[in-house]
Amino acid sequence: MNNFILIFFFLSLGLVLQRVKQFPTHIYKTLNKIVIYFCLPAITLYHIPKIKWSNELLFPIGAGWITYILAFLFFHILGRRKGWSNKLIGCLILTAGLSNSSFLGYPIIEALFGKKGLETAVLVDQPGTFVVVSTLGVFTAAFYSKGSPNFLGILKKIITFPPFLMFVLACIFNVLNYDLNENIQNILLKIGSFVTPLAVLSVGLQLTFDRNSKHWKFLHLGLFFKLILVPFVILVLYVFIFNQRSEAIKITLMETAMAPMITGAILASTYGLKPKLSSMMIGFGIPISFVTLAIWYFILSFI
Repeated sequence: MNNFILIFFFLSLGLVLQRVKQFPTHIYKTLNKIVIYFCLPAITLYHIPKIKWSNELLFPIGAGWITYILAFLFFHILGRRKGWSNKLIGCLILTAGLSNSSFLGYPIIEALFGKKGLETAVLVDQPGTFVVVSTLGVFTAAFYSKGSPNFLGILKKIITFPPFLMFVLACIFNVLNYDLNENIQNILLKIGSFVTPLAVLSVGLQLTFDRNSKHWKFLHLGLFFKLILVPFVILVLYVFIFNQRSEAIKITLMETAMAPMITGAILASTYGLKPKLSSMMIGFGIPISFVTLAIWYFILSFI
């Protein structure tokens, strides 16, 4: 419940501060950098060393990768046929292809499935969605912002992306069965806790409700893909094709049905990929997802 309150409070605060003439609304760029370079690496370094690996974990981990690949194929092919700009295609891939599986997903999963459900939620988020945004997400942002396949430059951006570097370090800790001491872990938790207020405030500072905006039809398409089409595909794939019906699978499906990932929107904004549309995907996606999540939870109760 506290996370829900934080989301709406800081989203509203950002909208209010937009209307304060003396307030530097461009400060959202600084907030984005703080989230990417400090908060997200701290979360990674805290959680990954604690994960116990097994073959059964491939389903929750794979969900984020499948979602992103579907988004890439869907919007790239459709965008090329429709003659969309690279920036528009990149924005839709980054926002509709990534789930808000952490600070929005964690409290919802805990509320619906208890603390035990968080173990699966972390798997969907950390080695799944979070690694996707740190690798394929950075690749997408760099590629569609430049419009040319400078693969060496893109590779450099990926391997120097702080969350990705921390993920590699955290994986090494996991393999070595090593975890940081309690004091350092507490510090990491405190740093990571700022991701919610800072990220949502950044979105609020950029969110506009222009009725004449040219982005409305793309917003509808992006949210339909993210909140309805993606979880439906994962449901068919996991439940009816792979015949998986455990609680972990239900949690995985709920995670894929979450609103768009704020980090993806921040990445799109940072690289100039339709910042207004990316903020709209978050600002409208979060409240709308509460309705669609309730519907998906109801559907999963029959499985």
